[in-house]
Amino acid sequence: MLDRRPRGSTVVREGPSRAPAWLAEALSEVRQDLTFRAPRRRSPYRRPPSPLLRRVVPALAVALVAVVSADLMVLGDLEAHSPATPRTSVARPGTGPAAKPGYVAATGTLPPSASPAPVAPLTTARKPHLFVVAPRELSDDAVRAVKSRPGVGAVEVVGAADVMMGGKRVQTMGVDPSTFRAYTPKSTASSDPLWNGVAAGDVAVSFTLGNDGGVPLGSTLDAGSRKLRVGAYATMGMGLINAVVSRDTARALGMPERNALVISAPDADSRTLRQRLLKALPKGTQVALINPTLPTPVQQRRNWPTGSFMTPDQVQTALAAAVSKLGRPYVWGAEGPDTFDCSGLVQWAFAQAGVRMPRVTHQQWVTGPQIPLSQAQPGDLLFWRNDPTNPGYISHVAIFWGNGKMLHAPRTGDVVKIAPLNTRNLAGVVRVSPWAASQAR
Repeated sequence: MLDRRPRGSTVVREGPSRAPAWLAEALSEVRQDLTFRAPRRRSPYRRPPSPLLRRVVPALAVALVAVVSADLMVLGDLEAHSPATPRTSVARPGTGPAAKPGYVAATGTLPPSASPAPVAPLTTARKPHLFVVAPRELSDDAVRAVKSRPGVGAVEVVGAADVMMGGKRVQTMGVDPSTFRAYTPKSTASSDPLWNGVAAGDVAVSFTLGNDGGVPLGSTLDAGSRKLRVGAYATMGMGLINAVVSRDTARALGMPERNALVISAPDADSRTLRQRLLKALPKGTQVALINPTLPTPVQQRRNWPTGSFMTPDQVQTALAAAVSKLGRPYVWGAEGPDTFDCSGLVQWAFAQAGVRMPRVTHQQWVTGPQIPLSQAQPGDLLFWRNDPTNPGYISHVAIFWGNGKMLHAPRTGDVVKIAPLNTRNLAGVVRVSPWAASQAR
């Protein structure tokens, strides 16, 4: 899970080269431990140490301090470059220095690709509201019809498909980096190195796939006809999409073209527009809300009617199902019954209680009203915003177990387990309503 780069990594490191304060403090503690001598009663039969032993012991102590110092410095270097810690963006040759810290991988050998046209600079930011995926290529007439809908401000035509990358089935988009970047979160949209990398053949993967799924920056993923370098972490927050490539790369991978849309509709009600698009577009088309919220009447409801929530029996069934999977390994994208990711575990456990939950965390976030943590009961859901590439995105979910504990599937390399509740980056607590869960899309 840690991005354990070799020491020759070209990641830019900022700050002075002297040892950090934590390292100096740790070394001081080590030295104190080495010099500490427990009081002991001197035996009348104890022989005095030999001159050789007197010379060897101090030398061994010095050597031990040196080894511990080196180990701590290596651990510090690994921690500084783990996916959970922001890296400093690295500009590719010809792109100029990066303006601010980000998640662009170190400069390296890029996969073979045609010379891409320069990526256009970001000029206008667009907030995406709907993500459309059709079973086949959308005609020009269909795209024009969407653009003409009241409230629609802009539409980006992209390709979307499942692609096997590194043995994982990854929902991927093929885009024009120059125009698509405007629809992405601010930190992603403004990164010229990121989009220049995508144009040159890199794949940008979601922070969840990278951090939780164990896909390090700079690594190479086998995608069948192509090998793709992971050039950046960048969560788009669009449906189930977890990777973005250029149109040229998508074509080389055999992905369909023009079968998906990203829609910015700032002056329309997203839920109403979604229903209208489902009726107007080809049969089998899926339309997902981007960063969904509870409908306004539901948000304003303070007293939910009897029967709105899970029964005690349903809660117990969901908890029993979840706890029966303790020790099962985390696998990114897995939905059970033997392996799980965080939202897959929630979906599977609640399904055993007859509750139809959506698949991903940001949709599970709107499966009921938010309640204070102090009022949480076993079976409520806990959500976190841990994604530095998309700070508003709901990236992790767990089931509240009670007594300050939670049950969850953490990340690659870990297992389903009960752990102390962590409130860092906690977004909130949701009490599941089967009705609201069935409406979440």
